[in-house]
Amino acid sequence: MEIREIPAEMADEYFCEHIKYLKDDGIVTDPEDLEYFSSEEEYRSVIREQMKRNEDRHHLVWFEEEGTRIGAASYCIYKSEDGKCFILDFWVFPQHRGNGTGHRCFEALERYTRSNGARYYELNSEKEDSVRFWRSLGFTENGADEYGMPLFIRR
Repeated sequence: MEIREIPAEMADEYFCEHIKYLKDDGIVTDPEDLEYFSSEEEYRSVIREQMKRNEDRHHLVWFEEEGTRIGAASYCIYKSEDGKCFILDFWVFPQHRGNGTGHRCFEALERYTRSNGARYYELNSEKEDSVRFWRSLGFTENGADEYGMPLFIRR
């Protein structure tokens, strides 16, 4: 499993896959939310700017196996705080799901981010199958975010 960093200048392909993932997996169903995540001004340009900052930089990555792109993730390691790696998005393309692929992707992401300063992981999730996946990796509930979505942590 390989991790490929996506530079800010090449984020458009990621954003196309991201919105498809959000729709197809039923993560985002509200038209206003879909418009927000598709928006250059409100969402995408903000992520691109965060990808360029020196401290607490936002990362977009592809997961690749044997030269084939099989999924993606979006995260930020807060080195200026306590080393929390907040995972904003994590997915495996539907045709590559099953057989432990998601686990292998997370293990690769964990190795990659720990070597870059991550000390623990946090994310928000409320979709039943996603929650089950994160729990299978040892994540436990850790309150809720400012929108009331459950947070999960793994130390």
